[in-house]
Amino acid sequence: MRILLGITGGIAAYKAANLVRLLKEAGHDITVLPTQNALKFIGETTLEALSGKNIDLDMYHDVADVRHVELGQQSDLIIVAPATASFLARLASGIADDLLLNAILASTAPVVVAPAMHTEMWQNPATQANIATLQERGIRVLEPAVGRLTGKDSGPGRMPEPEEIATFALSGLPLQGKHVLVTAGGTREPIDSVRFIGNSSTGRMGIELAKAARDLGAQVTLVAANIETATPAGVSVIKVGNVDELELAMDRNCDLIIMAAAVSDFRVKNPSNEKLKRGESLTLELTPTKDLIASYVANHKVISVAFALSDSDGDRLVEVATAKLWDKGVDFIVGNSVSALGSDTNQIEFISRNSHESASGSKSELSRWILERVIPSLS
Repeated sequence: MRILLGITGGIAAYKAANLVRLLKEAGHDITVLPTQNALKFIGETTLEALSGKNIDLDMYHDVADVRHVELGQQSDLIIVAPATASFLARLASGIADDLLLNAILASTAPVVVAPAMHTEMWQNPATQANIATLQERGIRVLEPAVGRLTGKDSGPGRMPEPEEIATFALSGLPLQGKHVLVTAGGTREPIDSVRFIGNSSTGRMGIELAKAARDLGAQVTLVAANIETATPAGVSVIKVGNVDELELAMDRNCDLIIMAAAVSDFRVKNPSNEKLKRGESLTLELTPTKDLIASYVANHKVISVAFALSDSDGDRLVEVATAKLWDKGVDFIVGNSVSALGSDTNQIEFISRNSHESASGSKSELSRWILERVIPSLS
């Protein structure tokens, strides 16, 4: 996993050296990004030696590479330890006045902060309000330990030990070490050199599922069929056009496959290599395409989730989706209505071989909800 470790300017910064070592020894790729104030408490040479990478805090060095965006987009997880009261306030306010804050704002990776400060600073209503704001935005906060602080004082505010920070940051990633394959978008089968038949799909649900799996620690491969929107950072993307290309891209091992792509049910038997002229009478002979998910699960030992789109809802949708669950041989199926096409929200029927649940919400919320129900099967 690619981890960006931010270090801010508090006395507890010295503990970050052991945190770098722990994460590095666990096999993670660590990029250390201290603030200028952090370097008053811990040496740049130490951090470079432990991480194996040069430290460069200059926002205006290699400007053409847009470093703050690159650092944010290339990170699978961001940890800030210690996180000072000043840093928390600026992050909560969206102030990006150094490279670390710029990288965080430019990233969609999960963020973990480990605050460390004097007791009165931690308990101050302003700090507590900032913590609440960050948590509402999905940032995970490891509360300070109670113990000896700078000088003779003791109390809450002490930075937890590196082992506890590493455990906390990684324990919220139940898909760590798992490979998740997600298909998204709609395939297109050619009629001639410019026309095609296919299924309507923006790929939004598949993209949200890929993002949710990434945020839960998975290595994610997104097979994107004719998706025009931006694909998420921290995810391997394979772009495909038709059913054959999709099948080829799917031919890889994984721990979990989520078939969210809208696969064309038919292809033209004899597509033209040239653009057909308007006004000519045209009869298309269609042949059915392969059931890709059924074929995949028949040949791979993998947990599988498929989608069933229907113009029905309620009990009829459950009936249609359940039938497809057994026909395709998948572990789970998500039934949804055509009304969800192009929408930011969805209402789904989540069906396994022995249970059924209904849910509604944004596609982002439902993606996390679906994965939470699939994860126990992966253990």
